[in-house]
Amino acid sequence: MSVQTRAILKQYWGYPSFRPLQEDIVDSVMAGKDTLALLPTGGGKSICFQVPAMAMDGLCLVITPLIALMKDQVAHLVEKGIPAAAIYSGMHPDELELAYNQAAYGRLKLLYVSPERLQTNQFIEALRRMKVCLLAVDESHCISQWGYDFRPPYLKIAVIRPYMPKTPVLALTATATAKVVDDIQVRLGFKEKNVFQSSFERKNVTYNVYREADKYGVLRRKLEAMTEGSAIVYVRNRKRTQVIADWLNSVGISATFYHAGLDAKTRDQRQDLWMKGKVRVIAATNAFGMGIDKPDVRLVIHMDLPDSIEAYFQEAGRAGRDLKPSEAFLLVSPADIKKLQENLTQSFPELDRIKLIYNALGNYFNIPVGAGENVSYPFVIADFTNRYGFNIVEVFHTLKILEKEGFLVLSDSFDEPSKVMVKASRDDIYGFQVNNPKYSELIKCMLRSLPGVMTDFVRINEETLAKKTGLTADKVVEQLKKLEEYNFLSYAPRNDKPQILFLSEFVDTRHFNLSKENYYDRKKDAESRVKAVIDFVNNVEECRSVQLLRYFNEETDKTCGRCDVCQKRKSGVAAYKEIDEKLRNVLSEDTLPIQAVLQQCNEFEEDKVLDAIRYLADNGVLQLDEGNRVGWKGHKKSRHD
Repeated sequence: MSVQTRAILKQYWGYPSFRPLQEDIVDSVMAGKDTLALLPTGGGKSICFQVPAMAMDGLCLVITPLIALMKDQVAHLVEKGIPAAAIYSGMHPDELELAYNQAAYGRLKLLYVSPERLQTNQFIEALRRMKVCLLAVDESHCISQWGYDFRPPYLKIAVIRPYMPKTPVLALTATATAKVVDDIQVRLGFKEKNVFQSSFERKNVTYNVYREADKYGVLRRKLEAMTEGSAIVYVRNRKRTQVIADWLNSVGISATFYHAGLDAKTRDQRQDLWMKGKVRVIAATNAFGMGIDKPDVRLVIHMDLPDSIEAYFQEAGRAGRDLKPSEAFLLVSPADIKKLQENLTQSFPELDRIKLIYNALGNYFNIPVGAGENVSYPFVIADFTNRYGFNIVEVFHTLKILEKEGFLVLSDSFDEPSKVMVKASRDDIYGFQVNNPKYSELIKCMLRSLPGVMTDFVRINEETLAKKTGLTADKVVEQLKKLEEYNFLSYAPRNDKPQILFLSEFVDTRHFNLSKENYYDRKKDAESRVKAVIDFVNNVEECRSVQLLRYFNEETDKTCGRCDVCQKRKSGVAAYKEIDEKLRNVLSEDTLPIQAVLQQCNEFEEDKVLDAIRYLADNGVLQLDEGNRVGWKGHKKSRHD
């Protein structure tokens, strides 16, 4: 089994061997076992299902919520000569039908599907005709209500498993607590528990928390000290991404900015500049990073507190994928904790406000009660809020709650270029041109310059077609729409706006059933995640890596030796070296009352001796018993015995 999969890995990906755990995961899948793989960000999760897909007889069905990522992976697979396609919201109906037919007739090895498509009749009918050899569930923590990014459409995955009872499932995620690990396996209907988990420890990444009012000063110093590689600066606010990028450029540090409010073309251009090293720093919201595999990120700096440890760990984990020393800095000012708690409150608008905004969405899209199920609409949040006078933050969080309740799915904008496929047969084309001569020039141009246009959707540029035909771009669009009306071709105009897909029919708000239990349970979960972030920031006694690992149920007493806490401990030991040596002599024979220790160390200031005793006790060097007596921990004579 391993010989075959290694050969496939070498043939298509050029790698002579798998990374740690990848081969074990692949072997488990090839043996037909339901498998949960926990691999860190950048750990090579996609290889774990793409290689088995090429080795097995049939099609690998991949469920993922990240449209931009699935499009990127499909493009890379096709470049390698691996037939793949994707199904997601906003596609032309004929494009959907073509992809489903290719899957049903065995012409694809991988079909990527966004989870909200699973509940459509069209998908179920197509699934009945597919030979699925593997079901891969990416970002599988989304299936758990205990996870930080729960998405109700993921619950439909278990519903489709009976259509392929012998097909193994491979669930993949980078971050999951023990509770979520168990929940994933239950909700996906694992026949037996089977988890492959690499350590969450990133030995080459140093995590630091800096309490600092002058964040810009720290940011500049850290970036100027970076001699190679690139950096990501994370902020919560879209406007601040531009403010930071502009300021960095003004002080001589090349930077750009990125957030979900930019059009898809601009986002792609800026990401490309950063990926190719033409700018060293990208200031971004958390919209940036999913699927980004840049090996030389030396610094990840958070200017604001994240909502959860999971989000922080994933974002900080984009540093040092080449395994070279890298650093993550979380910069905290006095007001940040209060601001994080206020953000939490804003994340849960009152139920009456949620109903009001939901009703306004129906009016905005002209959706009558009982209609709209599985219909996708272009959506610009700023236009919606301006029209109805809502607060944009309140609307955003309402949409997220409606998403978690299964009413709709909101996707970021992505650049979907115009596409066309000629449906008329070759025999019919000539007759159509004779009877409709005004379309003849455009038809001839497409047949001449668009290879494959009669069997598949092909990307087009209306301006380019206009130059080749002598028509205006508007005229080209008009003719393409007319040709679609004649059923001569299918035309999918360019789409670069965010989309809202309604998963259920629109309901009268008098019968609007938003579960109070879910609402308050989710709020409680969010509060506990925020508390974990605050605890992490405030804990200045334990190594940062140790704290993060414990959050993910990985216990260790091995400190990193490099984080802000470990560095403070080292400097503390140096500062107390003389007092430490005195204490070693004073306490060489026995424990002593703390007052007696102070008397024998009277050449030092009493406060400093007390600080030293407290520091050494906190770090497990000294111990204080109930009688307030001080002694070396473990051995009386020497801690170095």
